[in-house]
Amino acid sequence: MASLKALKMRINSVKSTQKITKAMKMVAAAKLRRATEAAQAARPYAERLEAVVSSIASKVTVGPQSPKLLAGTGKNDVHLLVVATSDKGLAGAFNTNIVRLARKKAEELRAAGKTVKFYTIGKKGKDQLARTFRSDIIHSIEPGDLGKLTFADVQSWGEDLTARFEAGEFDVAHLLFSKFVTVLTQEPTAIQLMPVAVAGDGASVAVSASVEYEPDEEEILADLLPRNVSVQLLRANRENAASEQGSKMTAMDNATRNAGDMINKLTIQYNRSRQAAITTELIEIIAGAEAL
Repeated sequence: MASLKALKMRINSVKSTQKITKAMKMVAAAKLRRATEAAQAARPYAERLEAVVSSIASKVTVGPQSPKLLAGTGKNDVHLLVVATSDKGLAGAFNTNIVRLARKKAEELRAAGKTVKFYTIGKKGKDQLARTFRSDIIHSIEPGDLGKLTFADVQSWGEDLTARFEAGEFDVAHLLFSKFVTVLTQEPTAIQLMPVAVAGDGASVAVSASVEYEPDEEEILADLLPRNVSVQLLRANRENAASEQGSKMTAMDNATRNAGDMINKLTIQYNRSRQAAITTELIEIIAGAEAL
Protein backbone atom coordinates (compact mmCIF):
# COMPACT_ATOMS: atom_id res chain seq x y z
CA MET A 1 0.00 0.00 0.00
CA ALA A 2 1.29 3.46 -0.88
CA SER A 3 2.43 5.65 1.98
CA LEU A 4 0.37 8.67 3.07
CA LYS A 5 3.10 11.00 1.78
CA ALA A 6 3.15 9.30 -1.62
CA LEU A 7 -0.66 9.46 -1.88
CA LYS A 8 -0.70 13.14 -0.95
CA MET A 9 1.98 13.91 -3.56
CA ARG A 10 0.00 11.96 -6.19
CA ILE A 11 -3.21 13.87 -5.37
CA ASN A 12 -1.42 17.22 -5.66
CA SER A 13 0.16 16.12 -8.96
CA VAL A 14 -3.19 15.11 -10.46
CA LYS A 15 -4.75 18.37 -9.24
CA SER A 16 -2.01 20.32 -11.04
CA THR A 17 -2.65 18.31 -14.22
CA GLN A 18 -6.37 18.96 -13.90
CA LYS A 19 -5.75 22.71 -13.73
CA ILE A 20 -3.68 22.50 -16.94
CA THR A 21 -6.26 20.44 -18.87
CA LYS A 22 -9.05 22.76 -17.73
CA ALA A 23 -7.09 25.79 -18.92
CA MET A 24 -6.32 24.08 -22.25
CA LYS A 25 -10.02 23.34 -22.70
CA MET A 26 -10.85 27.02 -22.18
CA VAL A 27 -8.17 28.10 -24.67
CA ALA A 28 -9.46 25.58 -27.24
CA ALA A 29 -13.02 26.86 -26.72
CA ALA A 30 -11.91 30.43 -27.41
CA LYS A 31 -9.95 29.42 -30.52
CA LEU A 32 -12.79 27.18 -31.71
CA ARG A 33 -15.20 30.08 -32.21
CA ARG A 34 -12.78 31.97 -34.43
CA ALA A 35 -11.72 28.84 -36.31
CA THR A 36 -15.33 27.80 -36.91
CA GLU A 37 -16.22 31.22 -38.30
CA ALA A 38 -13.21 31.09 -40.64
CA ALA A 39 -14.05 27.57 -41.83
CA GLN A 40 -17.69 28.43 -42.46
CA ALA A 41 -16.68 31.58 -44.34
CA ALA A 42 -14.23 29.70 -46.59
CA ARG A 43 -16.47 26.71 -47.31
CA PRO A 44 -19.08 28.31 -49.68
CA TYR A 45 -16.43 30.12 -51.74
CA ALA A 46 -14.26 27.00 -52.10
CA GLU A 47 -17.20 24.76 -52.98
CA ARG A 48 -18.60 27.24 -55.51
CA LEU A 49 -15.22 27.85 -57.13
CA GLU A 50 -14.72 24.11 -57.45
CA ALA A 51 -18.18 23.80 -59.02
CA VAL A 52 -17.61 26.67 -61.45
CA VAL A 53 -14.22 25.34 -62.55
CA SER A 54 -15.71 21.86 -62.98
CA SER A 55 -18.63 23.25 -64.98
CA ILE A 56 -16.40 25.29 -67.31
CA ALA A 57 -14.04 22.34 -67.74
CA SER A 58 -16.95 20.16 -68.89
CA LYS A 59 -17.50 22.55 -71.84
CA VAL A 60 -13.91 22.46 -73.04
CA THR A 61 -12.54 20.06 -75.63
CA VAL A 62 -9.27 18.86 -74.16
CA GLY A 63 -6.36 19.19 -76.56
CA PRO A 64 -2.56 19.60 -76.63
CA GLN A 65 -2.87 23.29 -75.69
CA SER A 66 -5.17 22.69 -72.71
CA PRO A 67 -3.80 23.44 -69.22
CA LYS A 68 -2.31 20.33 -67.66
CA LEU A 69 -4.43 20.89 -64.54
CA LEU A 70 -7.39 20.22 -66.83
CA ALA A 71 -6.00 17.68 -69.31
CA GLY A 72 -3.94 15.72 -66.81
CA THR A 73 -0.74 13.89 -67.65
CA GLY A 74 -2.43 11.32 -69.85
CA LYS A 75 -1.75 8.62 -67.28
CA ASN A 76 -3.26 7.35 -64.04
CA ASP A 77 -0.34 5.48 -62.55
CA VAL A 78 1.15 7.67 -59.82
CA HIS A 79 -1.13 9.10 -57.13
CA LEU A 80 -0.09 11.78 -54.64
CA LEU A 81 -1.87 11.97 -51.29
CA VAL A 82 -1.69 15.50 -49.87
CA VAL A 83 -2.29 14.74 -46.19
CA ALA A 84 -3.16 17.85 -44.15
CA THR A 85 -2.95 17.51 -40.36
CA SER A 86 -1.53 19.74 -37.59
CA ASP A 87 1.87 20.20 -35.97
CA LYS A 88 0.62 19.61 -32.42
CA GLY A 89 -1.00 16.76 -30.54
CA LEU A 90 -3.31 16.60 -27.50
CA ALA A 91 -6.27 16.82 -29.89
CA GLY A 92 -7.85 13.44 -29.40
CA ALA A 93 -8.13 11.36 -32.59
CA PHE A 94 -8.07 14.38 -34.93
CA ASN A 95 -4.70 13.66 -36.57
CA THR A 96 -4.99 9.89 -36.28
CA ASN A 97 -8.31 9.76 -38.16
CA ILE A 98 -6.89 11.70 -41.12
CA VAL A 99 -3.81 9.46 -41.25
CA ARG A 100 -6.03 6.37 -41.00
CA LEU A 101 -7.98 7.57 -44.05
CA ALA A 102 -4.68 8.22 -45.89
CA ARG A 103 -3.44 4.71 -45.13
CA LYS A 104 -6.73 3.19 -46.29
CA LYS A 105 -6.60 5.25 -49.52
CA ALA A 106 -2.99 4.23 -50.12
CA GLU A 107 -3.78 0.56 -49.60
CA GLU A 108 -6.71 0.73 -52.04
CA LEU A 109 -4.59 2.44 -54.70
CA ARG A 110 -1.72 0.01 -54.29
CA ALA A 111 -4.14 -2.92 -54.52
CA ALA A 112 -5.24 -1.44 -57.87
CA GLY A 113 -1.60 -1.43 -59.06
CA LYS A 114 -0.96 2.30 -58.55
CA THR A 115 2.16 3.96 -57.17
CA VAL A 116 1.45 6.11 -54.11
CA LYS A 117 3.43 9.11 -52.86
CA PHE A 118 2.78 11.46 -49.96
CA TYR A 119 2.98 15.23 -49.53
CA THR A 120 2.39 16.05 -45.87
CA ILE A 121 1.18 19.32 -44.38
CA GLY A 122 1.55 19.02 -40.61
CA LYS A 123 4.20 17.40 -38.44
CA LYS A 124 1.82 14.91 -36.82
CA GLY A 125 0.74 13.46 -40.15
CA LYS A 126 4.33 13.17 -41.31
CA ASP A 127 5.46 11.44 -38.10
CA GLN A 128 2.67 8.86 -38.25
CA LEU A 129 3.01 8.14 -41.97
CA ALA A 130 6.80 7.89 -41.74
CA ARG A 131 6.45 4.72 -39.67
CA THR A 132 5.17 2.89 -42.75
CA PHE A 133 5.75 5.11 -45.79
CA ARG A 134 8.97 7.03 -44.98
CA SER A 135 10.51 6.50 -48.43
CA ASP A 136 7.27 7.56 -50.17
CA ILE A 137 7.05 11.04 -48.58
CA ILE A 138 8.31 13.48 -51.24
CA HIS A 139 7.86 16.72 -49.28
CA SER A 140 6.76 17.90 -45.84
CA ILE A 141 5.50 21.24 -44.54
CA GLU A 142 5.05 22.36 -40.93
CA PRO A 143 2.29 25.01 -41.12
CA GLY A 144 2.40 26.16 -37.49
CA ASP A 145 -0.83 27.55 -36.05
CA LEU A 146 -3.57 26.49 -38.49
CA GLY A 147 -5.81 29.30 -37.31
CA LYS A 148 -3.32 31.91 -38.52
CA LEU A 149 -2.77 30.60 -42.07
CA THR A 150 -3.51 33.08 -44.87
CA PHE A 151 -4.10 32.64 -48.58
CA ALA A 152 -0.53 33.82 -49.23
CA ASP A 153 0.79 30.95 -47.09
CA VAL A 154 -1.08 28.22 -48.92
CA GLN A 155 -0.58 29.82 -52.34
CA SER A 156 3.12 28.92 -52.24
CA TRP A 157 2.19 25.32 -51.42
CA GLY A 158 -0.27 25.30 -54.33
CA GLU A 159 2.38 26.63 -56.68
CA ASP A 160 4.81 23.93 -55.54
CA LEU A 161 2.22 21.18 -56.06
CA THR A 162 1.27 22.57 -59.47
CA ALA A 163 4.92 22.73 -60.55
CA ARG A 164 5.46 19.13 -59.46
CA PHE A 165 2.32 18.03 -61.32
CA GLU A 166 3.33 19.79 -64.51
CA ALA A 167 6.80 18.25 -64.21
CA GLY A 168 5.17 14.82 -64.23
CA GLU A 169 6.04 13.76 -60.67
CA PHE A 170 2.51 12.35 -60.26
CA ASP A 171 -0.65 11.88 -62.32
CA VAL A 172 -3.43 12.46 -59.77
CA ALA A 173 -3.42 14.33 -56.46
CA HIS A 174 -5.89 13.79 -53.62
CA LEU A 175 -6.31 16.19 -50.72
CA LEU A 176 -7.12 14.67 -47.32
CA PHE A 177 -8.31 16.71 -44.33
CA SER A 178 -10.93 16.74 -41.57
CA LYS A 179 -14.22 18.48 -42.29
CA PHE A 180 -15.65 20.22 -39.24
CA VAL A 181 -19.26 19.29 -38.46
CA THR A 182 -19.70 19.88 -34.72
CA VAL A 183 -17.49 20.01 -31.64
CA LEU A 184 -18.02 16.26 -31.25
CA THR A 185 -17.95 15.33 -34.93
CA GLN A 186 -15.21 15.84 -37.51
CA GLU A 187 -15.28 13.89 -40.78
CA PRO A 188 -12.00 12.77 -42.43
CA THR A 189 -12.48 13.75 -46.08
CA ALA A 190 -10.68 13.13 -49.38
CA ILE A 191 -11.18 15.16 -52.57
CA GLN A 192 -9.43 15.07 -55.94
CA LEU A 193 -7.16 18.09 -56.20
CA MET A 194 -5.43 17.53 -59.56
CA PRO A 195 -6.44 17.33 -62.33
CA VAL A 196 -9.77 19.06 -61.84
CA ALA A 197 -12.75 16.70 -61.55
CA VAL A 198 -14.99 17.46 -64.52
CA ALA A 199 -18.76 17.81 -63.95
CA GLY A 200 -20.44 14.50 -64.67
CA ASP A 201 -17.20 12.64 -63.97
CA GLY A 202 -16.57 12.95 -60.25
CA ALA A 203 -18.25 16.31 -59.54
CA SER A 204 -21.86 17.40 -59.40
CA VAL A 205 -22.76 20.86 -60.66
CA ALA A 206 -26.21 22.26 -61.32
CA VAL A 207 -26.25 24.72 -64.22
CA SER A 208 -29.64 25.98 -65.37
CA ALA A 209 -28.62 28.79 -67.71
CA SER A 210 -26.77 29.00 -71.00
CA VAL A 211 -23.54 30.89 -70.44
CA GLU A 212 -21.17 32.49 -72.92
CA TYR A 213 -17.64 33.17 -71.70
CA GLU A 214 -15.40 36.09 -72.59
CA PRO A 215 -12.49 35.42 -72.92
CA ASP A 216 -12.91 31.77 -73.93
CA GLU A 217 -13.18 28.91 -71.47
CA GLU A 218 -9.58 27.73 -71.76
CA GLU A 219 -8.20 31.18 -71.03
CA ILE A 220 -10.43 31.49 -67.99
CA LEU A 221 -9.39 28.03 -66.78
CA ALA A 222 -5.69 28.87 -67.19
CA ASP A 223 -6.21 31.52 -64.50
CA LEU A 224 -8.78 29.73 -62.31
CA LEU A 225 -7.22 26.26 -62.11
CA PRO A 226 -4.06 27.23 -60.14
CA ARG A 227 -6.17 29.50 -57.91
CA ASN A 228 -8.57 26.64 -57.25
CA VAL A 229 -5.70 24.47 -55.99
CA SER A 230 -4.68 27.15 -53.48
CA VAL A 231 -8.29 27.83 -52.43
CA GLN A 232 -8.91 24.13 -51.76
CA LEU A 233 -5.72 23.98 -49.68
CA LEU A 234 -6.88 27.01 -47.67
CA ARG A 235 -10.30 25.48 -47.17
CA ALA A 236 -8.78 22.17 -46.00
CA ASN A 237 -6.55 23.88 -43.45
CA ARG A 238 -9.37 26.08 -42.14
CA GLU A 239 -11.57 23.01 -41.75
CA ASN A 240 -8.63 21.38 -39.95
CA ALA A 241 -8.20 24.40 -37.67
CA ALA A 242 -11.82 24.14 -36.50
CA SER A 243 -11.67 20.34 -36.26
CA GLU A 244 -8.43 20.46 -34.27
CA GLN A 245 -9.85 22.88 -31.68
CA GLY A 246 -13.14 20.98 -31.44
CA SER A 247 -11.31 17.69 -30.91
CA LYS A 248 -8.87 19.30 -28.47
CA MET A 249 -11.73 20.84 -26.48
CA THR A 250 -13.41 17.44 -26.17
CA ALA A 251 -10.15 15.69 -25.29
CA MET A 252 -9.27 18.23 -22.58
CA ASP A 253 -12.80 18.06 -21.15
CA ASN A 254 -12.49 14.27 -20.90
CA ALA A 255 -9.03 14.60 -19.36
CA THR A 256 -10.34 17.06 -16.77
CA ARG A 257 -13.19 14.72 -15.85
CA ASN A 258 -10.82 11.74 -15.63
CA ALA A 259 -8.49 13.73 -13.39
CA GLY A 260 -11.45 14.55 -11.12
CA ASP A 261 -12.37 10.86 -10.89
CA MET A 262 -8.78 9.94 -10.10
CA ILE A 263 -8.56 12.63 -7.40
CA ASN A 264 -11.72 11.25 -5.78
CA LYS A 265 -10.35 7.69 -5.79
CA LEU A 266 -6.97 8.78 -4.43
CA THR A 267 -8.65 10.88 -1.74
CA ILE A 268 -10.72 7.89 -0.61
CA GLN A 269 -7.59 5.74 -0.58
CA TYR A 270 -5.71 8.44 1.35
CA ASN A 271 -8.45 8.76 3.96
CA ARG A 272 -8.62 4.98 4.42
CA SER A 273 -4.85 4.73 4.75
CA ARG A 274 -4.80 7.63 7.22
CA GLN A 275 -7.56 6.03 9.28
CA ALA A 276 -5.70 2.73 9.25
CA ALA A 277 -2.51 4.47 10.34
CA ILE A 278 -4.34 6.22 13.20
CA THR A 279 -5.93 2.94 14.27
CA THR A 280 -2.60 1.16 14.23
CA GLU A 281 -0.97 3.93 16.24
CA LEU A 282 -3.83 3.85 18.79
CA ILE A 283 -3.51 0.09 19.20
CA GLU A 284 0.21 0.44 19.81
CA ILE A 285 -0.40 3.16 22.45
CA ILE A 286 -3.00 1.02 24.22
CA ALA A 287 -0.72 -2.01 24.09
CA GLY A 288 2.12 0.06 25.52
CA ALA A 289 -0.11 1.37 28.33
CA GLU A 290 -1.22 -2.14 29.29
CA ALA A 291 2.37 -3.27 29.51
CA LEU A 292 3.15 -0.69 32.21
